[in-house]
Amino acid sequence: MLLITPSSRHLLASNIEAPRLDKEERLTEQGWEFHVTPWHDTQEIVCQLIGDKTLGSDGPYPGAVDLSAELSRIRSVLTPEEVERFRSLSRLCAQSMDNAIRAVKPAQTEYQIAAKLAYEVESRGVQAIVNLVATDERIFDFRHPLPTAKKLNKYAMLVLCGRCWGLVCSLTRFVHFGKLSEELKRKSQAVARIDTAFISSTRPGRKLKDVFRIATDTYKEVGFPDEWQFHHQGGPAGYEPREWIVSPGSEDLVQANQVYAWNPSIAGVKSEDTILVNEEKNVILTAIDAWPMLNVEVNGVEYKRPAILVIQ
Repeated sequence: MLLITPSSRHLLASNIEAPRLDKEERLTEQGWEFHVTPWHDTQEIVCQLIGDKTLGSDGPYPGAVDLSAELSRIRSVLTPEEVERFRSLSRLCAQSMDNAIRAVKPAQTEYQIAAKLAYEVESRGVQAIVNLVATDERIFDFRHPLPTAKKLNKYAMLVLCGRCWGLVCSLTRFVHFGKLSEELKRKSQAVARIDTAFISSTRPGRKLKDVFRIATDTYKEVGFPDEWQFHHQGGPAGYEPREWIVSPGSEDLVQANQVYAWNPSIAGVKSEDTILVNEEKNVILTAIDAWPMLNVEVNGVEYKRPAILVIQ
């Protein structure tokens, strides 16, 4: 636990965690005052440190004011250093996804596919805090599919949220063996249009409820008016996969130097990347080199969104 007062910074930890935090994270050198207790000791020292001051917390804590919502908004606007870390993290996650999905083969189990994705991510120093895999009919049945022992026939979805330096980026990709059905072609193009609506409208100064409305209107335009109701659509990323989930009534304004991970879905398909909102334009951080793309035009501007990787 970290405790910050107007005049000091404290780290409260057990004797299990304190040595690593000191030697590897080098928090003492950064000015944190350590308060170490035995792992079996329940002594409460927070009250001693804050005295009669009011305590605010980034989550539920006895006697504290929960400031988690406010802190999420503050930390969603990244510093230049955080932006560069996010760029590096996104490249690592994109490389991991590319290597893992191109290694997928029919008859592999979802467990095996997830293990390959985890290997690629963890070997690059990134934690795979979300590692979802579905194959064939499970992609149509479940939007948050934990991997199972089911063997792949011809269609696989890989979903990753990777964490490093505290930051989290997200992306989803699909691979299909053999010719795509007309249904998948139609749905893939439709969800690409919806994702493009999200990305193109996420610009500084715009209310998130307006971004959401533009996207849900696009769901209607492409013939899938109700699909947005079956899974959240994403929102600002940062130190959580989503600092908060955007809903139809979200009053927050988009700000420059925020990162967003939108994830529109239609049963059987989804489109998800992590994007950086710049003053000039939005940048896709998790783009994968040489990945097949779909062209989508919005207001005369052409955008590219990931297609399903087809292996004949």
